[in-house]
Amino acid sequence: MSNGKAPLKPTDLRGILKYVPRFQDQIFVIAVDGSIVTDENFSNLLIDIAVLRSLNIKVVIVHGIGQQIQEMAARRNLPISDFFGTGATDADTLELATMASSSVSHVIFEGLTQNGLKAAVTNAVRAVPMGIIRGVDHEFTGKVDRIDREFLLQLITHQVVPIVQPIGFDRDGHSLRINSDLLAAELAEALQASKIIFLAPQPGLEIDDRLERAISVDDLRQTLETRPDAIDATVRSKAAHAVKAIETGTARVHLLDGRVFDGLLTEIFSNEGIGTLIYGNEYQQIRQATKRDVRLIYNLTRQAVKREELLYRTQQAIEKNIDEFFVYEIDENLIACVSLHEFAEDPEMAEIGSLYVMPFYQNRGIGKKMVDYGCLMAKERGLSKILALSTQSFSFFMSVCNFEEADKSVLPDSRLKSYEDSGRNSKILLKKL
Repeated sequence: MSNGKAPLKPTDLRGILKYVPRFQDQIFVIAVDGSIVTDENFSNLLIDIAVLRSLNIKVVIVHGIGQQIQEMAARRNLPISDFFGTGATDADTLELATMASSSVSHVIFEGLTQNGLKAAVTNAVRAVPMGIIRGVDHEFTGKVDRIDREFLLQLITHQVVPIVQPIGFDRDGHSLRINSDLLAAELAEALQASKIIFLAPQPGLEIDDRLERAISVDDLRQTLETRPDAIDATVRSKAAHAVKAIETGTARVHLLDGRVFDGLLTEIFSNEGIGTLIYGNEYQQIRQATKRDVRLIYNLTRQAVKREELLYRTQQAIEKNIDEFFVYEIDENLIACVSLHEFAEDPEMAEIGSLYVMPFYQNRGIGKKMVDYGCLMAKERGLSKILALSTQSFSFFMSVCNFEEADKSVLPDSRLKSYEDSGRNSKILLKKL
């Protein structure tokens, strides 16, 4: 993929500005592969970073040097012990790594300067040698010992973009090579960043040759532990460090193709994005709805109402019963909702309703998660039966969510009356908890 047009038009200010209050003053760690720095789209990426800074989004840039080391080694006909900072780094490889780091940092520094941004190449990473692993001395390969958090935050506070090289320094000031994916995760943890954005020459995270648009950290961790070969080797390191980052507090990790024009802005400022979003546990995105969500829920479900998939509710009706609603968020965008209504005349039963998932996110298991979450909440409240009425999605409730068809006799009196008055002739489905 190269310079394909992304769906978002960054000139659509309404599309961007609605995200600004959510992301203002947050820290994004942007991790750029060395190959992306040499791509013709890199100048556009720097403009995108300038846009982020103009919106008061704080940015730290960490870069890789794998491609640059390979090219330098080829020109010098010099054998290299490791290209990517994961294996052993001998003295010759370290020398090339320090030269490559300086070269790449300068390209980034120059580009940021051309876009009116202040920047600084830092020595904020204290490192220690990786040591001997499985009998192999990793020599000058290092791991992070400490991030000088206060130094980096001071730069950020003064509107300076820190550029962090994949070179750390030990207590005596000697250089050690560090894998840039690992470094991105360590920086995110130290700075309490809300996002890591990996810009790589791949479209995203592919598992079994299928691009994952969104994946939970639990699913990704399981794949890495049980089927690591299902993930292409070129992004396996990023996947592993995405898991580490989320486990240590980073809310979201994005992996996308840095060669796509406007790709960075599209990934951040649209529901769909262009790459892969890696997020926390499966219920972390579900929360109780509030009155601020009324209009969003109304707009979210409006098309389903037109198709007669859902019963029409006015905004006033949604607001009156907002405590019954749960919503699913990705980057604070509502992409699904469900309601859980309890019956005064039957304290053991509740009804799942208003289940809707945005079309782009359908067939990803989100609908089932919403139903499962509703069932979990009902069970925690001491209920034993869940009711669902559906005209078009009854097969989903039966085959995916394990509901069984029932007759009108199971309906509480108040629900029986509204069922008959509606004339929708919905199928009645029941699940015992």
